[in-house]
Amino acid sequence: MEDCRAVRPSSATNLPVVEEADATGEIAKLYDRYRSHFGRPTVPGILKCFATHSVLLKNMMDLAENLLFIDGFLMRRHKELIATLVSTENSCPYCADSHGYFLRTLGGSAEQLATIMARDLNSAAFSRQEQALLAFVDKVTHASHSIERCDVECLTKAGWSEPQIAEAIHVAALFAAFNRIVNAFGLPSQHLLDLYSAKDGVAQL
Repeated sequence: MEDCRAVRPSSATNLPVVEEADATGEIAKLYDRYRSHFGRPTVPGILKCFATHSVLLKNMMDLAENLLFIDGFLMRRHKELIATLVSTENSCPYCADSHGYFLRTLGGSAEQLATIMARDLNSAAFSRQEQALLAFVDKVTHASHSIERCDVECLTKAGWSEPQIAEAIHVAALFAAFNRIVNAFGLPSQHLLDLYSAKDGVAQL
């Protein structure tokens, strides 16, 4: 397994990550792939956390490209709703900020974002169908051991298909893991939501 450690000051406060200037070999190739695929000039901090293991980084990028950041059974906007809620509930400033930003760029309203941050999942800012999804995600996050078939049936009655429900579980659980990784490494918020407001809805990434 490739050993690629950062030697410059790290963007994470608790544990060094692999900075772009220090990436070599397979890690450097994967960073290039990320910049090319997503059209972004820099690699986000969370991927730098995964870059301590090239196999982990590759698989996380595959998840990003083929599940998390595309329309699937769930629309991308609904995935960002889930990511923002889970990250807020797990007290992850980095993820709550970045996915709150993505939610806004995908058409989520300022009221929806504010109610997620306030954990007001019954807000009229959401449709009844979305309220049911968020309530289920909240239970996945805090009490997954207590989920029963009736919880799934409540969602199907609200209009969600079983493949959509399965995808919601996967997205919620993955972001719970991402939150813990980011917090443990010590990645600070990127303040993308501040940039969104300052640049009339277009953050300079």
